[in-house]
Amino acid sequence: MLPLLCINLQNCCLFPVQISPQAIQILSTLLSSSCCSLCIGLHSMMLRGVAHSAKDTFTLLLARSQYRNPGLNFPSVWTEVMKRSFLIHSTYTTDTKSREENKKTIESLYRLSVDIKKIRRLKEWVLLQDVAYVKEIADILKEMGADETTVANILERCPEAILHTPAEINSQRTLWQLVCQNENQLIKLIEQFPESFFTTQYHENQKANILFFQEVGLKNNIITRFLTSAPSIFYNPVEKNKNVIETLQRNYLSLGGSDANMKIWILKLLSQNPFILLNSSTTIQENLEFLQKNDFRDHEVLQLLSKLKGFIFQLTPTTMQKSMLYSKNVFKCSDQELKQLVLKCPALLYYSVPVLEERLEGLLKEGISVAQIRDTPMVLELTTQIVQYRIKKLSALGYDIKSGTLESLNGTKKDFEVNYGRIQSKKERPIFNPVAPVHIEE
Repeated sequence: MLPLLCINLQNCCLFPVQISPQAIQILSTLLSSSCCSLCIGLHSMMLRGVAHSAKDTFTLLLARSQYRNPGLNFPSVWTEVMKRSFLIHSTYTTDTKSREENKKTIESLYRLSVDIKKIRRLKEWVLLQDVAYVKEIADILKEMGADETTVANILERCPEAILHTPAEINSQRTLWQLVCQNENQLIKLIEQFPESFFTTQYHENQKANILFFQEVGLKNNIITRFLTSAPSIFYNPVEKNKNVIETLQRNYLSLGGSDANMKIWILKLLSQNPFILLNSSTTIQENLEFLQKNDFRDHEVLQLLSKLKGFIFQLTPTTMQKSMLYSKNVFKCSDQELKQLVLKCPALLYYSVPVLEERLEGLLKEGISVAQIRDTPMVLELTTQIVQYRIKKLSALGYDIKSGTLESLNGTKKDFEVNYGRIQSKKERPIFNPVAPVHIEE
């Protein structure tokens, strides 16, 4: 268990909270694909050795990340974190004052050229344990092809690896070999994502889920990506993941999807957003029913699911209703017109009211009218900073965004650069007059 000095944001008093290292990994992976700013914020706070109370820290960082990914459902994610034992007692001691470092562990790590100071700074509790398997774990990594530098890097990043028995690590090794091409690929994955590999307490669930995903039709390279970037979905009992996928399949068919395309649709949805498996079947059903109650036809609901890549299930009917009502008031449109705007720009459904307010205000400050935004609502998918940067570049070419179309602002970075290049080349192209006399020196 990792001791942290915590600050209660409500009454500004100090008290200790113990957070398991596995829970930190779970929290990070729950939010990593969609909330990078939150994970970075959490990690930086860990590095400083100071954190807020567990839930206050989570709330504070989540609030920051809402501008990156406002679709995240805080109550459901916090519940998920609590289910993963975010604040539970561990068999490892946290009494750093009354304990001394294990000299044998220190000596073994020194022989492997591991940076002991780094471990003391980040996870000193590992060095206090009576039993550690430094040499044994290092030998297993070397058997897989890791050199001394790689072994040292892995143990510095994930020192708790030495607390696992060789039998546990060999079991993980065998398990991950089910989806890795060879041990060379495996050791590279371990070096990049050591915490994912050394989380062994869900071994049976991991194995069952890997076999299930292979049975569903996911390719091994996709499963390895899940193991490293979304390991928490493997912690679920396989029955839970099966239930979610069956719910998706059932709704896909009820919305007019065909049996022939169902497997492709499900696999694509999972590949784009594996965290959909962390939702409950009830949440999925409620969100789909909300869309249908708002007069979205079956094929339109499928269209939204595909465009939003399943992130719609991380929303709630309440937040979606608020976002739609805000857009309706801003654009002064009918329910039918609002529906068409949402189909054209699902961000109107996905982003929270504060995010939509900020982005709309940023566009209006640049002199863009509400009518222009309504004609090209996709511009709301861009952050205010990106919009300002693109307007500045276009203005340097003499392009007046206030009187022109907003299409030039839209799209990915690559899309914008292509549009910008066209406008630039058009501006620099010399005017050619085919009937003008050609001056030739005699």
